[in-house]
Amino acid sequence: MPKNWRAWLRAIHRDTGYIAVGFTLIYALSGLAINHIKDWDPNFHAAERTLTITPIADGASDADAVARVTSATGLGKPDDIYRAGDEVRLGYANGTQVSAIGDQVTVQQRSPRFFLRVANWLHYNRGKKAWTYVADIYAVMLLYLAISGLFMIKGRLGLRWRGALLVGAGIAVPLCYVLWSGGPEAHRGDSDTVTSRVSP
Repeated sequence: MPKNWRAWLRAIHRDTGYIAVGFTLIYALSGLAINHIKDWDPNFHAAERTLTITPIADGASDADAVARVTSATGLGKPDDIYRAGDEVRLGYANGTQVSAIGDQVTVQQRSPRFFLRVANWLHYNRGKKAWTYVADIYAVMLLYLAISGLFMIKGRLGLRWRGALLVGAGIAVPLCYVLWSGGPEAHRGDSDTVTSRVSP
């Protein structure tokens, strides 16, 4: 091999790292969000507010009842309507739900989280097939960064001593966790629950 192979290795490693920055931000941040899916909704921010209106009379027409509720909420024409006496339930295409019982109106809304909604969509690879190839290229880039990084430094700071210890530690952590936790078979029920929750 040419004597300056390590310099070329570092140069390509550097440029590949620059290209990988955007991909890494997407996958790392969405990965952190999805990791805690049991504690929060990583895609949407939920909000609830309560309003007070004059109770809807049982004899009021459906149109009047709906108009009374929509006037109070300011949400406009609903997509779904349910009416039973003084109870009115309205549904909107964006997921907003309105419930009016007596003089109390509850509005439940959700809005997509900035950046995370799109990042999670990309992370789950729910877009067109083209993103599969983009994600594959990113995976190859990560493999190159990991493997080339092993040979960028020689001597005691490289694989001969310090580097070997750190590589061993990086491999040992996931292996030890699998042995300690029992692996996927011991947590099959938990995995199925999370999968059903995040499925579209």
